[in-house]
Amino acid sequence: MAKDIGAPVIKKDHGPKIRGEALYAADRPRTGILWGKFCRSARPRARIAGIHIPPLPPGYFAVGAADVPGINRVHIVLDDTPVFAADTVEFTGDPLLLIAGEDSRLCGELAAAVLVEYEELPPVLDMAKSETAFFDYHYSKGDFEEALGEAEDVYEEEFRTARQEHVYLEGQGMAAWFREGKITVQGSMQCPYYVRGAVSQALGLPAGKVRIVQDYTGGGFGGKEAFPSILACQTATAALKAGGKEVRVIFDRQEDMEYTSKRHPSRCRYRALLKGGRVTGLEAEILFDAGAYTTLSAVVLQRGIIAAMGVYNIPSLKISGKAVKTNTVPSGAFRGFGAPQVFFAVETLMSHIAGKLGEEPLAFKERHLAKQGDRTSTGGVYHFPVPLKAMISEADSLSAYREKRARYAGNQGGRYRRGIGMGLCFHGAGFTGAGERDLIKAKAGLKKYPGGTVEILAAQADMGQGIKTTLCKIVSEELALPMEKISFENPDTDRVPDSGPTVASRSLMIVGELLRRAALKLRENWKEGEEQIVEEGYREPDFVLPFNLETFSGDAYPAYSWAAVAVELKVDTLTGAHEILGAWGSFDVGLPIDRRIVEGQMEGGMLQGLGYASMERMGESEGRLQNITLSDYIIPGAQDAPVLKVLLHTEKYPAGPYGAKGAGELPVVPMAPAYLEALEQALGTTALRHIPFSPEDTLAVLEGKHG
Repeated sequence: MAKDIGAPVIKKDHGPKIRGEALYAADRPRTGILWGKFCRSARPRARIAGIHIPPLPPGYFAVGAADVPGINRVHIVLDDTPVFAADTVEFTGDPLLLIAGEDSRLCGELAAAVLVEYEELPPVLDMAKSETAFFDYHYSKGDFEEALGEAEDVYEEEFRTARQEHVYLEGQGMAAWFREGKITVQGSMQCPYYVRGAVSQALGLPAGKVRIVQDYTGGGFGGKEAFPSILACQTATAALKAGGKEVRVIFDRQEDMEYTSKRHPSRCRYRALLKGGRVTGLEAEILFDAGAYTTLSAVVLQRGIIAAMGVYNIPSLKISGKAVKTNTVPSGAFRGFGAPQVFFAVETLMSHIAGKLGEEPLAFKERHLAKQGDRTSTGGVYHFPVPLKAMISEADSLSAYREKRARYAGNQGGRYRRGIGMGLCFHGAGFTGAGERDLIKAKAGLKKYPGGTVEILAAQADMGQGIKTTLCKIVSEELALPMEKISFENPDTDRVPDSGPTVASRSLMIVGELLRRAALKLRENWKEGEEQIVEEGYREPDFVLPFNLETFSGDAYPAYSWAAVAVELKVDTLTGAHEILGAWGSFDVGLPIDRRIVEGQMEGGMLQGLGYASMERMGESEGRLQNITLSDYIIPGAQDAPVLKVLLHTEKYPAGPYGAKGAGELPVVPMAPAYLEALEQALGTTALRHIPFSPEDTLAVLEGKHG
């Protein structure tokens, strides 16, 4: 590597966005198109006894389950999500019909005028009362029963987390048109090939007759991983009936917040075995609320239960996890993907055990930290350095954690009280287990034009995270070409190979390395004045221990990114209000390909995690979500965390481009336990076990009423 590849550059899509040339799903020309509006279930669970559509004006039409020409199921993981509800509705908001026509407002009025007859069925709205487990996983490590017999003490706790809304800046949006026997779908999405597979199945068309194009996408955070497949199938079904016209569906903010997927609510029950002042065993029962359909709950739960041990070396484990059905909005992917819920539980548990033993939590945690060569929760190996001790020191240096922790210890008097906490985590980079090798089988390529410019051919979606820029930097470096000679357009499945979805913090580590190798191949075979195409396919590293999903054994991930964060806050004991004084973090994502992009990702993820811990509350009444506008679902802004400081710690991963690992999901994961530990210190308690923890909750603690 001849230069500092991490040096910041102007982002590839910076110019078009600043100049207003970047067209999002709602921005493209509107002449001659039809708009679509949904008629949705008003019941959380019922049989559909009848649907009565009002007279529709000329040029307007309705589509529903009977109009789906292929299979009325959306291909995600398990194909249980209907394109349109047919016999029953399973949550308030289940789509029944799409009304399409020239006037969007009139389509909405017509959809609202549809009369639906229901035979109501008893809904299940509490995950603890659900008798339907979509997924039920178990694994163990060591001999838990032997450790239980030898334990000097047993410590049990239960932790709960709530839904979280993505609040991407751009709502869901999709357009489709059917011409000359081919369907084209274009919109806001993370995974074009996921959408192609779903549309192909729903419409009964071969993949070659389905073209998917990503528009500029205004944020995703996981919320545009599976849901665009659902919306694309619905919009494409309408397009078949539209006589060649484009049908476009754009969600407003309220519709987006009320009916799209959320982070899984969770309940984690832990039992910790103690001997000689150490944790010798952990038993965890992890429960995720999947909502009405499975969507991505299988893989979210897998990642969650793999994180059950946290960053620690604990000899014996007994882990179980269920994702259960409730008649609520389906849960789905969200940045961190099952890890934030479980790391909140295990990190808080370790802090509480330390308090019981009379130890400072950080010192107790440091004695249990995993190190290179230790076995992971699934019996794999940490093949590369585990730099947490150094990163803890870096986070301490940034925040003065240890000094403040000692200063705030004991009973604080006065109206305002302070606390500081620290959270640790890892993020397994890439798909779980053999997913990259056996399911994704990614391919990426480069196309050299006769004039000497080079285009990246990959299916990765830039949602603002900067993947267009970082992938171009890698190709530019290997070909010794200026950045302006490297292009990367929004993916079009007619033009680019399937390099896999833009999820799981995999894009830079996996696809970046494919493109680096492709660039090497192109450089060695460069032919002036000719068009050339080179392609590379994924190869699993030789060191990986095979992963068995049935037994949860082996290397769940080839490499891990790491984080150590500190959060300081002030509590107003009169109002219960929390003021964040600062958040500091050391993050190891391998070699950063662009430091400014990575630092921005870390800062944004930290703020998102602070919102999850403190203020983002989505109430529910009889299965219907309550906080569905930005007036009553509050997210943190710049003033809520005036100090955000990031340090990038580098432990290179040899199978990633120049040593890069996964980055995007990591920073949100450790924020909630750090926040709650700070809050506990300020309140003088170790009895807090749920998030978000609101000012009302705080007043209940101060008044001795918190249970």
